Amino acid sequence: MSTDTYIAKLNEALQTIKVKLPLDLSSPRVLIICGSGLGGIASKISSPLEIAYSDIPGFKVSTVAGHAGKLVFGTMGSNAVPVMCMVGRLHFYEGYEFNDTNFPVRLASLLGVSTMIVTNAAGGLNTGYKAGDLMIIDDHLNLPGLAGFHPLRGPNLEMFGPRFQPLSDAYSLKLRQLFFQKKLALNITRTIHEGTYVFAAGPTFESRAEVRMLRVLGGDAVGMSTVPEVIVGRHCGLEVLAVSLITNEGLGAKPASAFDKEPERLDKGMASHDEVLENANAASKDVQMLVSEVVNEL
Repeated sequence: MSTDTYIAKLNEALQTIKVKLPLDLSSPRVLIICGSGLGGIASKISSPLEIAYSDIPGFKVSTVAGHAGKLVFGTMGSNAVPVMCMVGRLHFYEGYEFNDTNFPVRLASLLGVSTMIVTNAAGGLNTGYKAGDLMIIDDHLNLPGLAGFHPLRGPNLEMFGPRFQPLSDAYSLKLRQLFFQKKLALNITRTIHEGTYVFAAGPTFESRAEVRMLRVLGGDAVGMSTVPEVIVGRHCGLEVLAVSLITNEGLGAKPASAFDKEPERLDKGMASHDEVLENANAASKDVQMLVSEVVNEL
């Protein structure tokens, strides 16, 4: 798709949404992207107005279990902060191009969003992380990007940002501090870490050797999303907060040897999408409260 066609699609989507939104919701301040099993964040939105992805020109349809595939507009918190919530994200592994998966982020920027909150379900790499913990992302490793599959590859969209986007400040310190402050204020006992998120393209979960490699590289958690959205969000000038829910612990021990007389079960500790959704659902109420309280301050 040419740059002119892409921008025309964005403008068409923009006009389609504006027609559907009442005046008080037409300029959302915050974009919230819900990760696997975390769509319940949308339940914190007052006077919600839903628009299915399939009803928006240029939008692709989410194909993953646990991703509803709709935008929810409304207000959040006692300060009635106008928000735009993606209940179900789009992934590179679904076969979409990065310009497709990040279409909603650029659309949010055109609508006037200035802050983006991204959530995800991730596997724990750091051996100190347990399933059910949260991790505030303070940096990332973009493995597909380093290999040439970068969300800003191709002609630069000057209307959004520069050709060479710095990422040393990708994750807002102010928002990370606010998130932790709200954890204390709400007396939430769930463990919260701060660490580096590794973006792997997926859709397979990591092999044992890959888990060991990512630990050596400095990764604390690994997942199949978030980083492309963050990069494009920063390119659009958005302030970013990103939070991972650790849904499983990475299995890095070498597999049983074929020469062992009594090998351990090879599936012991293996990750599954059902496990991801189960652990996400268990922690969803804490995540919902924290995101709502952070949004209320924006």
